[in-house]
Amino acid sequence: MDNHTIRVGVIGCGAMGKEHVERLTNVVPQTKVVAVYDYVQKIAQEVAEKYNATSSDSGEALIESNDVDAVVIASADETHAGYVKECLKQNKYVFCEKPLALTAKECEEMMELEAKQGHRLLQMGFNRRFDKGYIEMKKAIEDGEIGDPLMIHSAHRNISQASGFETDYAITRVAIHEIDISRWLLGDEYEEVQVLKVKQSKRTSGGWLNPQLMMFTTKSGQRIDVEVQTDGAYAYDIRCQVIGEDGTLDLPDPAVVTKRKNQQVSYGLEDHWASRFADSYDEEFIEWSKGILNDQLVGASTWDGYASCVTSDALIQSRKTGQPEKVMMIEQAEIYK
Repeated sequence: MDNHTIRVGVIGCGAMGKEHVERLTNVVPQTKVVAVYDYVQKIAQEVAEKYNATSSDSGEALIESNDVDAVVIASADETHAGYVKECLKQNKYVFCEKPLALTAKECEEMMELEAKQGHRLLQMGFNRRFDKGYIEMKKAIEDGEIGDPLMIHSAHRNISQASGFETDYAITRVAIHEIDISRWLLGDEYEEVQVLKVKQSKRTSGGWLNPQLMMFTTKSGQRIDVEVQTDGAYAYDIRCQVIGEDGTLDLPDPAVVTKRKNQQVSYGLEDHWASRFADSYDEEFIEWSKGILNDQLVGASTWDGYASCVTSDALIQSRKTGQPEKVMMIEQAEIYK
């Protein structure tokens, strides 16, 4: 790695991986994709040819390569932990899509490895921290514009899901974004969480529970509710309202044109996460590259990935027991403070 170009290897060439390769090639000036890997070799070879990169024989070989300075992990959820730990052992910067791991224990092992290296090496793919709307909300809270925040009402609504979707994915793949962004907005950890059963939608195309209502209580007593519709919604629509002592903050819709005609006022909504949060995905990788060059990552950390994993586990347990569940976390290492 010279002072200007970071040689990146991308593991996972599915829809998300391909978007990241395109972004790292044509949006982020400091990065160059030099290697890719996917367990479907043909897909990896196609991506490698398109972007003039090398198709690696394995994810481990890509990570170990002296030609790769930093790694992006966009592979299947169950592979994340193994690849991340290998990157940390190699003292290589790594960007990992959510979830960080399938178990809290794996996250703890990652934090031990990273602490031994003495500096942050990992950034989580929680792109909403780079969305202009959420950034404005965070600043307003920190500036005291609405007094102390008391509650957050939020919703995450999807039109459809890919085949194989399961009830737990509503937490680990969908609400995980609200789990992280609410912690970030409030600057607090969770004390207790609960999943409440609600009337089920006839629009659900599979056998999973939909919708689900998730409740969170922070250490300082703030309450957060998250309505999650994973299928059959009218659009891809993200809602967030922070209630404070002196006012409220409402997440603005992305820049849209309001149309007035035929005695009606209307504006369009998005149908997919990629279009709604396109700018934030660009910004998170721009900041990731700057963080690598300055040896000071600013995005979500391994600790944040761990917090979301522990919280997800408690939510899944609550759904099974029907009771509130405590969120039990280990002591935070110094490099994450």
